[in-house]
Amino acid sequence: QVQLVESGGGLVQAGGSLRLACAASGRTGSRYTMGWFRQAPGKERAFVAAIRWSAGSPYYADSVKGRFTISRDNAINTMYLQMNSLKPEDTAIYYCAAVWGDATTKVREYEYDYWGQGTQVTVSS
Repeated sequence: QVQLVESGGGLVQAGGSLRLACAASGRTGSRYTMGWFRQAPGKERAFVAAIRWSAGSPYYADSVKGRFTISRDNAINTMYLQMNSLKPEDTAIYYCAAVWGDATTKVREYEYDYWGQGTQVTVSS
C-alpha cells in the first residue's frame, strides 16, 4: 500500500503561482509512476501531468503545457507541481496518484491504483 498526501493548495489571483507537493509513504521501495489530476466544480476528474520514476518523459495536458511543471524527488518520495500563470479555469481540487511500474507514462484515471485526498486550488479573476 502507498499513502499519498497533497499540500500547497490555496487561493491565488490570476497570473499568480502555486507549488503543490505530494508526499508518498508506505511501500515506496519500488519504482512507480506518479501523476496529477484535477476536478473542477461540476466536471469529471481530468488528467493534468504525469512523470515516471526516472523523472524523464514528463507529460502534460494541453491546457497546462508551458505553464505547469511536474517534478519529483525520489530520495524523499515527493512529487511536485509548479503552477505558473494561473487562470480562473485552473480552479479545481488537485489530486496526486501513483501506480507501480515505470514502463510508460500513464494519463488515464483507471491506470492509477493509489490516490490522495486532494488539495483545493482557487484562482480568482
